Amino acid sequence: MTIDLILPDQTIARRRPGVTGRRVAESIGKRLAAAAVAVSLDGVMMDLDRPIEAGGRFAVITESSEEGRAVLRHSAAHVLAQAVLNLFEGATFAIGPAITDGFYYDFDIGRPFAPDDLEAIEAEMRRIIAADQPFVREEMSRAAGLELFRDHPYKTEIIRSVDPSEMESGGAVSVYRNEGFVDLCRGPHLPSTGRLKAFKLTRTAGAYWRGDERRPQLQRIYGTAWETRKTLKDHLRRIEEAAERDHRKLGRELDLFSFPDELGPGLAVWHPKGGMLRRLVEDYSRRVHEAYGFDFVSSPHLAKADLWNTSGHLEFYAENMYPGMEMDERDEYRVKPMNCPFHVLIYRSAARSYRDLPMRLSELGAVYRYERSGVVHGLMRARGFTQDDSHTFCTQEQVPSELLLHLDFVLGLLRDFGFDEFEAELATRPEEKWVGELGLWQLAEQALEDALVQAEVPYDTAAGEGAFYGPKIDVHVRDAIGRRWQMSTIQVDFSLPERFGLEYVTSADTRERPVMIHAAKFGSVERFVGVLVEHYAGAMPMWLAPVQAAVIPVADRHEPYAERVSGQLKTRGMRIEMGSGPGKLGEKIRSAITRKTPVVVVVGDDDAAGGTVGLRLRGENRDRRGVPLDEAVEELAASARPPH
Repeated sequence: MTIDLILPDQTIARRRPGVTGRRVAESIGKRLAAAAVAVSLDGVMMDLDRPIEAGGRFAVITESSEEGRAVLRHSAAHVLAQAVLNLFEGATFAIGPAITDGFYYDFDIGRPFAPDDLEAIEAEMRRIIAADQPFVREEMSRAAGLELFRDHPYKTEIIRSVDPSEMESGGAVSVYRNEGFVDLCRGPHLPSTGRLKAFKLTRTAGAYWRGDERRPQLQRIYGTAWETRKTLKDHLRRIEEAAERDHRKLGRELDLFSFPDELGPGLAVWHPKGGMLRRLVEDYSRRVHEAYGFDFVSSPHLAKADLWNTSGHLEFYAENMYPGMEMDERDEYRVKPMNCPFHVLIYRSAARSYRDLPMRLSELGAVYRYERSGVVHGLMRARGFTQDDSHTFCTQEQVPSELLLHLDFVLGLLRDFGFDEFEAELATRPEEKWVGELGLWQLAEQALEDALVQAEVPYDTAAGEGAFYGPKIDVHVRDAIGRRWQMSTIQVDFSLPERFGLEYVTSADTRERPVMIHAAKFGSVERFVGVLVEHYAGAMPMWLAPVQAAVIPVADRHEPYAERVSGQLKTRGMRIEMGSGPGKLGEKIRSAITRKTPVVVVVGDDDAAGGTVGLRLRGENRDRRGVPLDEAVEELAASARPPH
């Protein structure tokens, strides 16, 4: 008896049942086997030395792939837990997954970790790695698992919380052992600890068990692990660069926004320069929405709970909404987490015909969502933010062309703001809970896929990960230092039109249900600005700079001419800051450069006499002297002009 393993090149490897992934990898090639850390069978990851009993689609997972790095990092998390339990008597441990670019593990040692603790833990991890301890998988009964982890309450809670039908082998508990240590885990893992070549513990933080503020607060240790010392070094350099670009740091230094303690986590106030940057972003949104045929609407910040019952938000999204407020002695009101139900009400406010469709509505709408204090992060994840929300109501036949329009809009917008590396995820119909007609889902999914292919955007399919009410595209970008950010979302919705009973009259005088398309091009204004600040390291392009030029007189006697220069630039719509007052010329120039001002205009005796200016432009390696004022004004005004 043999099993057929279908390799990625579609060839078939015929093997006996019980063969290991390592043996299959060795038969394909020595280099492949040396780089292998796991295998997958029909999409399920397995240890290299785990016996394979059935055929299917087979792939070798190498250490430099994203899946392979996840195996490295998961194994590093186990070594971290082993080190902590070795060093801290009475310590208990909770969970320790691989995450983007790293891993973490949560512990209870009765106090926070100190910097010296991390040094000791790293040293113990290096000892465990040098010992090259094998990771050994074992399965046991649920009762045996509870007995094994009887001194670790977080592990026993995990075992008790999982439905036996969802556990492997009909209720078996899987664990991984290496010398003197055992952890509850599904795997897979590296063959041994010695395969961990490069790791670093990065920081500690508090974390509530299960993310619940009512549960115990644990101590989390974060780390990162890579396949080589070089890739680790490159990553640590990116972390340093990211710290310098942190929008919270730059927001404070450039006087853009701040996060006062009095507001609470996840809320910001915008200072004048930040307010200007925000206005420029929002004005762009309005211009381009109008160019694409959207009409502007506005909705209140709260509504009766009845609206959120009808929309389904209280059923599916209540934990992210703020508590209700009783008003008018009997009605409960909720602040809005979404704008979409209001736009539905606008559609429903009058009888609609096929001639009215597509109906495109847009709003820069403030929304409020309860995010736990442990996950809020400056502008990137806030409790109050503004979405550039749009909702399109269209016929089934119009869905493909409307999705193409939305994707064209999104890609053009992102390019205008300086992003040119795009990736997307296409999330398709869930297997179980979904609403609408199967034919509509197939139409929408095909239209989304066709739009991505036509736009030549690389994408992955997230099978079954669409919302219950429709499929979607998430567009991701790469920033200046290679980080991946999810930005825009285009979502098809079959649920809200059904819940609110939306209709339109067809050309045959029958009534049909419209399809609804949600799109947030920025995602949120706050988060988009935060990403922009980090992408440009605060040095915004000319059209987005809150102050586009600083005009600096060499001495007090040149101030009248500097005012004249400023006036001419302002008449062309430029945002100007005067560098008058005390201080040396060099200090004023350095100050303007430190504030990331794109252009420094210097005027002295010769300029005042000859009607010229000196120019220092960001990115140029030389200062230009004696530039005629009219010529300078034309050049700078052209550079400052926004797209569209």
